[in-house]
Amino acid sequence: MSVKPDIRAARGASQAGALPAGGVIENVLIVDDSKVQRKILSTSLKRWGFTVIEASSGSEALGLCSTHRIDLILSDWMMPGMSGLGFCRAFRALRRGDYGYFILLTSKSEKGEVAEGLDVGADDFLTKPVNSGELRARIAAGERILAMQRELKDKNALIERDLIEARKFQQSLIRERVRNFDGAAVSLMLRPSGHVGGDLVGVFPINKHRIGVFGLDVSGHGITSALMTARLAGFLSASSPTQNVALQKLPDGTYTGRPPAEVAARLNDLTLQEMDTENYFTLIYADLDLASGHTQMVQAGHPSPAILKADGAVKFVGAGGMPVGLLPSAKFESFSCQLEPGDRLLMYSDGVTECRVSGSEMLEEEGLSDILGRNAALGGSAMLEALVWELAEVSQDEDFGDDVSAALIEYRGPGGP
Repeated sequence: MSVKPDIRAARGASQAGALPAGGVIENVLIVDDSKVQRKILSTSLKRWGFTVIEASSGSEALGLCSTHRIDLILSDWMMPGMSGLGFCRAFRALRRGDYGYFILLTSKSEKGEVAEGLDVGADDFLTKPVNSGELRARIAAGERILAMQRELKDKNALIERDLIEARKFQQSLIRERVRNFDGAAVSLMLRPSGHVGGDLVGVFPINKHRIGVFGLDVSGHGITSALMTARLAGFLSASSPTQNVALQKLPDGTYTGRPPAEVAARLNDLTLQEMDTENYFTLIYADLDLASGHTQMVQAGHPSPAILKADGAVKFVGAGGMPVGLLPSAKFESFSCQLEPGDRLLMYSDGVTECRVSGSEMLEEEGLSDILGRNAALGGSAMLEALVWELAEVSQDEDFGDDVSAALIEYRGPGGP
């Protein structure tokens, strides 16, 4: 809100000790049980071009703060009923869009009492009786602080809008949350802990007989991790087979899949050679034969996948492995598992098993196994939604401390429903 030209003129530089014409302080609230003291302060403030609101008690002032935009408060410390200290504490507890600068007027000068005022939220102090020149100087200091605060708020609003758009872009990396193939269905879930995150899951056809499913988790959080995730998405793209490092083109123009361990090794080389970053990532990648259910996998620092058998039993497969992007020429190993019709393979990020149970212990594999068992009757996206709901229940918080992502493969077998 800008200051009117006549107000700015009233603060003209011709005045000795005049205030800067920044315009961030317009409305000043004076709180004092002495009508004389309010009049003295009000006269000076109005002469300097401020709009002045008066209150004779802390409780009255608190009510005015709920109905008026207050930029600056001058409050006496010692008042009957609610003291200036109590009013300051209550004022800071209000939900406000902007920061209000708070100056306590006091005869107190001991360090302990000053510290108490700062502790409850006072920004500055003035000793009574108030000197006009000192008051102008303290208000000028308050204007500089409020100007910086409001500039920062405006910049944060721009960043917030950019992050919202970035979240939309990141979610668009998963074009289809459910994909059906001849013999299997794959459901995907991505829930960043903030606007954007470092997790990604995806699926792509290798050829008409095989599919590739992956999950990755870039170290750290926020924009840097999200940018790296977007870059990695291009290396495992379903829409650009020629760019997909997991695919190898054959002389007849068709594609076959590279061994999972080789996929991890190629991603490791690309990360170290082409990305100037200190970030690394964990990876789980599965190459599923739709006809036989035979699945080749590589696990590079990612949590061990869970197989939910058709009879309800849950087992975890894989032995860990080194994350991708840490060491040149790192070695990765493939392993195999067999899916039977009715089996489900869940690949998930560590935001699942490291979810805090009521803020203390982690969920871990045992807790995840229990969740899968309770929701065994659900399928596809419904199971993944139930997983997120259960995580929120056990953690008693819908805002998880880490990104949560998962890919669920439901194997039906050739010609399965």
